[in-house]
Amino acid sequence: MAVLRREKGQSLQGSRIAVAILIGILLGCVFAVFYPHGFFSSNPTGSHRRIANSNLQTGLSSCESPERIKMVKADIVLISEKNAEMKKQVRELNEKLQLAEQGQDHAQKQVLLLGKQQKAGPFGTVKGLRTNPTVVPDESVNPRLAKLLEEVAVRKELIVALANSNVKTMVEVWFANIKKAGIRNYLVVALDDHIVDFCKSNDVPVYKRDPDSGIDSVARTGGNHAVSGLKFRILREFLQLGYSVLLSDVDIIYLQNPFDHLYRDSDVESMSDGHDNMTAYGFDDVFNEPAMGWARYAHTMRIWVYNSGFFYIRPTLPSIELLDRVAGRLSREPNSWDQAVFNEELFSPSHPGYDGLHAAKRTMDMFLFMNSKVLFKTVRKDAALKTLKPVIVHVNYHPDKLRRMQAVVEFYVNGKQDALDPFPDGSDW
Repeated sequence: MAVLRREKGQSLQGSRIAVAILIGILLGCVFAVFYPHGFFSSNPTGSHRRIANSNLQTGLSSCESPERIKMVKADIVLISEKNAEMKKQVRELNEKLQLAEQGQDHAQKQVLLLGKQQKAGPFGTVKGLRTNPTVVPDESVNPRLAKLLEEVAVRKELIVALANSNVKTMVEVWFANIKKAGIRNYLVVALDDHIVDFCKSNDVPVYKRDPDSGIDSVARTGGNHAVSGLKFRILREFLQLGYSVLLSDVDIIYLQNPFDHLYRDSDVESMSDGHDNMTAYGFDDVFNEPAMGWARYAHTMRIWVYNSGFFYIRPTLPSIELLDRVAGRLSREPNSWDQAVFNEELFSPSHPGYDGLHAAKRTMDMFLFMNSKVLFKTVRKDAALKTLKPVIVHVNYHPDKLRRMQAVVEFYVNGKQDALDPFPDGSDW
């Protein structure tokens, strides 16, 4: 009996060992399936499975169910699809980059620059792009000017005027009223040493360019139009340095800070030579040709030109292209007027043989940014309009500039109500 009990105990002990081994094998299979990277791995299989053919062969065993095999195959298919989608996206991005580099698709270039393409919204809600992005500032263009602009500009903006000794008296009236208006961010680009000394003696920020034979000869002896044409070459460096410039002639009286009245939504924001709502902002001008009979009337759009002696220009690619176009034409066509060329390049549309400039533009309020025709022909004769205080008055329509500038100061600054009365509407005296 003792022998039988001993044999039965050994049999039970062996059975327990066999059961333990079997349980261990089953647990190993389970852990191998659900934790292929190890039980204590920081990258559990549930987050991102990285399954290769070798892992699949190792993981397959008799203890895996058909459902588990289907799940693994489904994961492989899903990963393959994602991989194909990523390859497609990479291919599309490469194609867009090639188009941008080759300059073959301006619309796609705009998409790459400004963001992804968008769907159009409901009727009446769609607004096109008006404001182009600014260029990346490049201080290597002119380190000396870059350092000066850091001291003078306010929020990357400033008034800039070009001047030589021929307009010294007007320059004095110009900066005296800028100071009275409390404007700090302004700069005179001196075209000769006399203006440099004059500005320094009056505590006026001044900058003189490095010698340039092509510019210096005109700068020293040129009249108003010749000097005015230089600004398109000189302003380029300001824009490349990332600054917005309010370009100003010196025959302008400042009565308020102009930077408080700008929209800054366009490449170019300019005062107009127009003298009423139609001429300043545009109108439908009907051309009559009686010989055409029924079709004798042809509608045209007209607008009086922007004044190239007072405009705000942002540091964008279209703005710099505008400066390059105007400066290039003025150098090739020495007898042309800079204001005419400025407007032709800004407004002319693309047509066969010519690619127009794609620049956004805005016309300034003609009663805030007032030309002298508006003042002397309309405003001074209207009791209501006389009470309005403009931001600036530009004496651009009259050759007796200094006297009229002084009269504007007397009227608007010193309150002398009859200061404008002695002058005729035009320049016939």
